[in-house]
Amino acid sequence: MALPTPCLTPERAGPCLTRERARGGIVAGVDEAGRGPLAGPVVAAAVVLDTDCYPDGLNDSKVLTAARREALLAMLRDCAEIGVGIASVAEIETLNIHWATMLAMERAVAALPRGPGHVLVDGNRKPRWSHSTETVVGGDALCLSIAAASIVAKVTRDAIMAGLAVVHPGYGWATNMGYSTPEHFAGLARLGATVHHRAGFAPVAAVLQSVAA
Repeated sequence: MALPTPCLTPERAGPCLTRERARGGIVAGVDEAGRGPLAGPVVAAAVVLDTDCYPDGLNDSKVLTAARREALLAMLRDCAEIGVGIASVAEIETLNIHWATMLAMERAVAALPRGPGHVLVDGNRKPRWSHSTETVVGGDALCLSIAAASIVAKVTRDAIMAGLAVVHPGYGWATNMGYSTPEHFAGLARLGATVHHRAGFAPVAAVLQSVAA
């Protein structure tokens, strides 16, 4: 576990606790995983860090290896408050990916053990909720609580996709996590779409149209 990090200057490399400490109280960081894939749900996570003791090495999940993300999640479960929210493929199709993501974020915050006094949300849009909120573009590289949420959301969603890959082999979901890769496109062309594919996304829609024709 890391001792408190000063991180009071913008020159410090990597995410820090400046925003969390400036607010005080219960501050949750929120991020999502899975906006862009062709298949699978979108997953959001909310994390409240103990600003006096937290895992060393928290960072944007995209710059960490899968093994490091797993290790950090295990540590976060011991020392942080975590909430996870999921929006299904059906909800993505009904609401569109943006509002399904907002719904997943709402569910993640609602799943926290305690309601936050303030929420830091990665990006420039926030859910329609009553929580005091600050949106932070690139927040997973700037705020430690958002970085922690990015790790929780990524590991959770990857595990979901790995499970779906066992049931639906041939698309490479265990490694591409439903994103647009040559292997995934080859599987779509060969096998067609599953119920876990996002029919409203253009590449999937094209496959469905070709089958219908």
